[in-house]
Amino acid sequence: MPTTVAAAANPAPQSAPALSRSQLVGLGVLVVAACVLPFLVSNYRVFQFTIVLTYAIALLGLNMLTGYNGQISLGHGAFYAIGAYTTAILMNSYDMPYWATIPVAGAVCLLAGFLFGLPALRLEGLYLALATFALGLVMPQLLKYRGFQAWTGGSQGIVILKPNPPDWAHLSQDHWLYFFTLAWMVLLFVLGWNLLRGRIGRAMVAIRDQPIAAEALGVNTAMVKSLTFGVSALYTGISGALGAIVIQFVAPDSFTLFLSITLVVGMVIGGLGSISGAIYGAFFIQFIPNVADQISKAAPWAIYGVFLIGFMYLMPTGVAGFVRAVRIRLRLWRRP
Repeated sequence: MPTTVAAAANPAPQSAPALSRSQLVGLGVLVVAACVLPFLVSNYRVFQFTIVLTYAIALLGLNMLTGYNGQISLGHGAFYAIGAYTTAILMNSYDMPYWATIPVAGAVCLLAGFLFGLPALRLEGLYLALATFALGLVMPQLLKYRGFQAWTGGSQGIVILKPNPPDWAHLSQDHWLYFFTLAWMVLLFVLGWNLLRGRIGRAMVAIRDQPIAAEALGVNTAMVKSLTFGVSALYTGISGALGAIVIQFVAPDSFTLFLSITLVVGMVIGGLGSISGAIYGAFFIQFIPNVADQISKAAPWAIYGVFLIGFMYLMPTGVAGFVRAVRIRLRLWRRP
């Protein structure tokens, strides 16, 4: 039976394995390092790292859909926009606290993704990619539509006030938003890890690799694929909501098709079918364009393309796959 593009590109394990004691210690060290990091860099770097955290959430959601379930999406920037605008509208028009808008944005995107996933069940492969491409293409135009201008602000967008940290935190606004976003990222990564290592995760991978066999074994492929699309949209919507709060501004031109393509690039560079790959991909799409611009002001995107080709040539399974291969080689080298 044919395998999907995602499965062929990166044969991920059937489900996320249980973490060993050394891995748990390593994760603890990473969390401590992430908590110390904002106090060692400038406020601008704190802002950049906060954006990295938001992108990581979106990339994990997209990886669930494509890397683990095999559904190709080229329009996830639309769900990022829905989450961002949900938060902006609730804060600007209804004076809702910023922290309360996050779960609402996630719920709205969960519903939107599930409803979009239902008719998309008839589409597979490149046909599904084309349908999601159309979704990403049409979203900026919908946000500019005059009938929605009272809520969306039209082409001018919506300006969001930067939230103040609680008195007990004793942190600056930038540091508070960093830790607020970090808390959401850790929560969603833990939930995602548990989801992918359970029955639902195994069903997702089974549908990706052997859809006919999965259905013969009793897997409700239609429901699993629709729910996967919904959960993926939920993650992306929460990412968009957090991004809107951090950037303090939303406008239709910020959510063009280029955003969707950027998310796909980050997912592939980080590693398909990998949870940690979402973090690697987020660093790539946030910092590599800046590095390319510093190397050449005249042709930054040409330099970016060179980086992209270089990463794909040297790490065909993504950064996560490369790290995994290095870890295995070191383990074999240490054996007597």
